[in-house]
Amino acid sequence: MLWVKAFHLMAIVTWFAALFYLPRLFVYHVEATDQISRDRFCTMERRLYRGIALPSMIAVIVFGVWLFTYNPSYYHTAGWMHAKLTFVLLLIGYHHVCGAYVRKFAAGTVTRSSRFFRIFNELPVLALVAIIILAVVKPF
Repeated sequence: MLWVKAFHLMAIVTWFAALFYLPRLFVYHVEATDQISRDRFCTMERRLYRGIALPSMIAVIVFGVWLFTYNPSYYHTAGWMHAKLTFVLLLIGYHHVCGAYVRKFAAGTVTRSSRFFRIFNELPVLALVAIIILAVVKPF
């Protein structure tokens, strides 16, 4: 079980690193003034999303489900786990919204400002704080 938990935590760290950096790339992409820079950001965004964020998210889910199977009767009744999984589902949605922006940037159809992406960049921080508090403190 401890090995599964260790790999789950490594996947979480990697996924969050990608979710923190990808919207920051969006900020820089919106502010880019030349085509060479925009093309470079498209490549960086695509590689980060497909090569790091997506595999990390899948690993988080796989190892999380695996951990859940060790004591399902407890987790089914634990209020903190229900709240945590709600934040995880919201984070998965955020992940997919980031993927949609990666595709929009590649197509050149993004109309959002760098200010929007600066605010958008802060959303996973809120999820991280909530998830950590719920998993460690278990307030419910």
